[in-house]
Amino acid sequence: MSFQAYLDTIEDRTGQTPRQLLAIAHDKGLDGPEAKAGDVVAWLAADYGLGRGHAMAMWHVISKGPAIDPKHVGSTGSHRDESATLWLDGKATRPA
Repeated sequence: MSFQAYLDTIEDRTGQTPRQLLAIAHDKGLDGPEAKAGDVVAWLAADYGLGRGHAMAMWHVISKGPAIDPKHVGSTGSHRDESATLWLDGKATRPA
């Protein structure tokens, strides 16, 4: 599954775009320098029922932003993505 597909599934399961979840994480103080992945995993499990894999994908976005390792872009592996920048504003608004 591509990184972008993880984010799309998160949107489907939560009803929130990744950008909206970033704002909620900020409001909860889960994006600061002392923030921990475990706290984000616990929040997303409690509030949205997300599993660890999807929560860790969201943690990556919270802690590192929308950039991903370009080694996956255009690759043939299962984690391939079309871009090294993840789209955070929802599936419906992603450019074709």
